[in-house]
Amino acid sequence: MTWITTVPFEAATGRLRQLYERIRGPGDNVDNIMMAHSLRPHTMEGHMTLYKYVLHHSGNTVPKWFLEALGVWVSHLNKCDYCERHHFAGMRRLIGDHARSDAIQTAIRLGAVGAMPLSAAEQAAMRYARKLNETPGDMRRADVLALRASGWDDGQILEINQVVAYFAYANRTVLGLGCSTEGDIIGLSPGNSEDPDDWGHT
Repeated sequence: MTWITTVPFEAATGRLRQLYERIRGPGDNVDNIMMAHSLRPHTMEGHMTLYKYVLHHSGNTVPKWFLEALGVWVSHLNKCDYCERHHFAGMRRLIGDHARSDAIQTAIRLGAVGAMPLSAAEQAAMRYARKLNETPGDMRRADVLALRASGWDDGQILEINQVVAYFAYANRTVLGLGCSTEGDIIGLSPGNSEDPDDWGHT
């Protein structure tokens, strides 16, 4: 499941067991990206807190499906099949339109922002995400101004920025430790956005 040793749910004790209890999905499933932290539970806690607050918090105003779409895009750009698969399933469920979801996925795989069935503002966010992910040192104030001109407010620009930054971290966690989807239930995510401390995956 990873290139380093991990502790399975049934063998976990102490703080690790407490965190697993909070994160687990059906059948005590813990996603491999989280299990990868099992030798250092404090980093699992940090990762899960960041993930929950960036993507699954009631204070966000960017639609959750689009935050997931940004995650799929960044994961594809980083060649992180693990995160791309998980978050495409989440995006698809949230959109509720398989044809549209598949069209977004096809355009992502082609690297064609203009072909994505998204609004002009959403396409602008996808362009920002690609530049920030691939050439972060080239970012300029004009990149934020372009988002603002497309209709995003500054709080939403912050949300977009944080999702891109989070997936840069998550992708490198997965790719650097060799996480596979073996044993995972694809597409589970924290469903309760109203409670930031509810990490349960459904």
